[in-house]
Amino acid sequence: MAGHSKWANIQHRKGRQDEKRGKVWTRVIREIMVAARLGGGDLGTNPRLRLAVEKAKAANLPIETVKRNIDKATGNLEGAHYEEIRYEGYGIGGAAIIVDTMTDNKVRTVADVRHAFSKYGGSMGTAGSVAFQFKHCGQLIFAPGTSEDKVMEVALEAGAEDVITDEDGAIEVLTAYPDFEAVKNALEAAGLKPEIAEVTMRPENTIELAGEDAARMRKLLDVLEDLDDVQDVFHNAAIEGGA
Repeated sequence: MAGHSKWANIQHRKGRQDEKRGKVWTRVIREIMVAARLGGGDLGTNPRLRLAVEKAKAANLPIETVKRNIDKATGNLEGAHYEEIRYEGYGIGGAAIIVDTMTDNKVRTVADVRHAFSKYGGSMGTAGSVAFQFKHCGQLIFAPGTSEDKVMEVALEAGAEDVITDEDGAIEVLTAYPDFEAVKNALEAAGLKPEIAEVTMRPENTIELAGEDAARMRKLLDVLEDLDDVQDVFHNAAIEGGA
């Protein structure tokens, strides 16, 4: 299947993440704590916690820090209580935006998110106002030049839902959320290392933004991503020059 060209967007996003390494540890720790609180501290029975610990390893978070925060979340040590809250809204040109947060102060968080939307050209929506435009799924993306035939063979055999080759040659593998780990492990066992491997909210359709609108949308997204309580920002804008 042909797909919309998104490699520039992926590279831009990875670059932005690299710039924010100081914040990555905070986000990973919160994800570990929420995952452990909701599903328990046993990695063998808690797939969400396993993914969070993988992120921690990728971010070079010390294992002692990982263990300590699992203990905090499961009640073995005293620690902050974080709550997951999702906000939805609209960006430039009516683009849909989902903002996932983890917070110990809901009043502060909603005020920060609302201020970012209103100051930078967006608007807050109600719960469910844009989420229907996204699919909760596993996503693995391989760099241009990766063997499409090999990726497709391994991925589909392991239970992937779809394999999409985009205009730049990047290959995107999509999975149902429960199948993400199995597909990821099968691909890596076959020597296929994805550039991005994550559970995400993937837009069903995109809105093209260019010129001034693209710049304004990038600014809004950057401001939202920089908020202390924000874990992830998902959107359906195809932004000229990458985002």
